[in-house]
Amino acid sequence: MTRAVVVAALVLAAAPAAARAAEEVGTSFPADFPVLVDHSLGKPVIGFGAKGEVHRTPVVFLHGNNDAPYATGCNTPGHIHEFAQYFLEHGYRLSELWALGYEGDQCDIPTSPTNRSSEAHSTVANVADLRDFVAAVLRYTGAKQVDVVGHSLGVTLTREWMREDDSYGLVRTLVAVDGPNHGIINCSPSPQNYYALDASGGFNPDSPLCLEYGSDHTPLLRALNSPDETPGPTGYLSIVNADTSFVYFAKQDGAFPPVPAEDREGNPHDFSRSARLDGTLNVELTEQGKYDETVSSSHLGIVNSPETWRLAWRAIDDLDRRAATTSPPAGTGSAPAAGGPAARIRVPPRIAARVRRAGGRRFVTTGTLTPPDGVTGACGRGTVVVQAKAARRTVSTRRVRLRADCSFASSVRFRRRVRRALTFYVTFGGNDVLTPAGVTR
Repeated sequence: MTRAVVVAALVLAAAPAAARAAEEVGTSFPADFPVLVDHSLGKPVIGFGAKGEVHRTPVVFLHGNNDAPYATGCNTPGHIHEFAQYFLEHGYRLSELWALGYEGDQCDIPTSPTNRSSEAHSTVANVADLRDFVAAVLRYTGAKQVDVVGHSLGVTLTREWMREDDSYGLVRTLVAVDGPNHGIINCSPSPQNYYALDASGGFNPDSPLCLEYGSDHTPLLRALNSPDETPGPTGYLSIVNADTSFVYFAKQDGAFPPVPAEDREGNPHDFSRSARLDGTLNVELTEQGKYDETVSSSHLGIVNSPETWRLAWRAIDDLDRRAATTSPPAGTGSAPAAGGPAARIRVPPRIAARVRRAGGRRFVTTGTLTPPDGVTGACGRGTVVVQAKAARRTVSTRRVRLRADCSFASSVRFRRRVRRALTFYVTFGGNDVLTPAGVTR
């Protein structure tokens, strides 16, 4: 449950004036980058990256289903490429921006449209590609971690890789853009589900993609979302469409007419909140279809949106700015400058907390954070997040500041009676001195 904290203030932060407008993100890997073979396609993966010095945590960009890391000429938008270009123009180096095309160039889609929902496009089939790619980027750059920016299937692909390998320590931040975290609306047996037609991708209830995402309780999604949707030390930021998205809402999305709000079993189901992640900040955007120049779809537009780019960049850039004052550049192996700020203490503090019922529907959580032995003045500028869950559903989240003596207190009153047992999670998000602590239940 430990994680970096992404605060709501990031939404309003402005981009810096400095830009790298003279350079452009490429469409290939460096000549000496390892040749990785796509496990399901049997040919080298595509993507981009560059040779050079690395001063920031490298960012890996992952496109969604039936897309590519750049426009390939096979009717794919490739907008994740423009996403990376925004990072380049706001302080990143080409050597710090990487992308993986885990489904090839999509040139097989016009002749075999059912490939859109095939085994080769499934999450499980592409985990090995992501695993190999991140390992290769880390070796090549000398970095110890990556940040990941994923759109749609790129979100859950990242989450499944981290879950399978317990590789949360390798991903400092996951920016999740409109991901199918709780299923998609396109898999029902209804005759009105035109996505099930072969010409529309073959998203019938028994297709590989629908077996993974056709309901909120498929084996894949049960494993991903229980008991914690945002585990590990990874920081999470979720950016979602709040008004429409053709994979979640039973509403028109640009050129895409609505389909019934049903799951793959034919049961009525509301998928409109599917992209949200429990346990982190979910930033809601609207009218994102204006950024999709082809079919005016919000689901495709949100990844080509300057609003999304700015949110993602700001969340990651803030971490890099803090890291730059406390640690050497990623991949350089050099020591901090003499007289500079000390690195954050890597031994996490401990949290002791207790919850008491203060009459009726009010609950009070109190506790103390204990810094490592010999560390003083370590609670400054620190906050604690107190989260209450009823089963898997978050019913309250409170952020409270630590007092000078490292104690904290949080109070919450529910409007209605909570009929399920409550579990309270207490998380310290770290500060300028200490790394994040564990969770107390």
